[in-house]
Amino acid sequence: MSRLPDLGRPPDIPPEAIALATALMESARLHRYAEAGSDGGTVATLEREFARLMGRRYAVAVNSCGSALFLALRAAGVRHGDPVLMNAFTLGPVPGAIDHAGGRAVLVEITEDLVIDLDDLRAKARTSGARVLMLSHMRGHLCDLDALAELCRDEGITLIEDCAHSLGASWAGRQAGTFGQTGCFSFQSSKHVNTGEGGVLVTDDDAVAAQTILHAGSYQLHAQNGTPPPHDVMAEWSTRCGNYSLRMSALAAALALPQLPLLPARVADWNASHDRIAARLRAAPGFALPHRPQAEAYAQSSLQFRLPDRDADAMAHFADQARRLGVWVKWFGKATPEGYSSNPAQWPGADAAEVPRACAIQMTLCDIRLPLGLRAAECDAIADALIEAETATRGQTPRHAQA
Repeated sequence: MSRLPDLGRPPDIPPEAIALATALMESARLHRYAEAGSDGGTVATLEREFARLMGRRYAVAVNSCGSALFLALRAAGVRHGDPVLMNAFTLGPVPGAIDHAGGRAVLVEITEDLVIDLDDLRAKARTSGARVLMLSHMRGHLCDLDALAELCRDEGITLIEDCAHSLGASWAGRQAGTFGQTGCFSFQSSKHVNTGEGGVLVTDDDAVAAQTILHAGSYQLHAQNGTPPPHDVMAEWSTRCGNYSLRMSALAAALALPQLPLLPARVADWNASHDRIAARLRAAPGFALPHRPQAEAYAQSSLQFRLPDRDADAMAHFADQARRLGVWVKWFGKATPEGYSSNPAQWPGADAAEVPRACAIQMTLCDIRLPLGLRAAECDAIADALIEAETATRGQTPRHAQA
């Protein structure tokens, strides 16, 4: 067990970020706005740099990706009781954002490759009357985004992309987060940029940007945002949007800014570890891994696999054994939520009966996080431990296993 790395280790904070954050703390100016002629400081700079990185007109920095998702729903017109489509493989903040906006989640099936089922999406859109899709690129897996965008246009669906796990990923050369009306990103510690908490919403829509800035809590200081819409657009919305106080702090922006240039190297590092471990698991009996289409350029800071022939007790036994061997495996089929993992049966307001195939897939689905800087020998040791756990528990179910 001692030879295995800590899979929960977050990305390091670079020295440049620590220096910028220290200088900011010494100034005591940690709020993003100031009445006495501020230019917006580090948060405005982050917004400009992130919008440039994504190739979108506007970026609005907020306190979490969950807040970005909520604000995206508000800007899309979701109100109390409105149905909102969402893929059934995601985490609690996604249905939570729908609930926060007053909407009603309509779950859509997934495929064995862990992406949204487009046929079920079209059917659910027509039967539910939903006009908004919150698409989670869960654990960095991208569906055919060209086909999805075409379906949304055909059916009159506004697309919101949850890119909490997909910063740096692209489909056919186009970045995730640029296919929908809005793209929402996370800077939580386990994500591609680590500020502890934080998020960014990107869009090309003037009205969406204006509403997001005002709802996030700009008071009348929105000119200090890094990418504000034209003055007349802000004036149109300035008295129509409640202040929800969801803005990003200057300290979080100071931590984020120096990490943006590190993204390509981080993605290459994560993908190298992912691909080495995945190759070992694909060659071993008992494991099934998602297919990655050629058009998908992923940014894989975690790895997912299934043990499709196991029941709930056997899956619990495997997860326990892997943890004893030093690999912290998360299993999506547990009867109760654990840590950051959950499934449709555990989301308030969602109906798991709508997605029996997604529930069956998640019953045998596990994943592990991948810290930066794994050496080849460490990747092999992780794969060895997972294969050993699968072999040791094959056909063995403990009498009192807990699902």
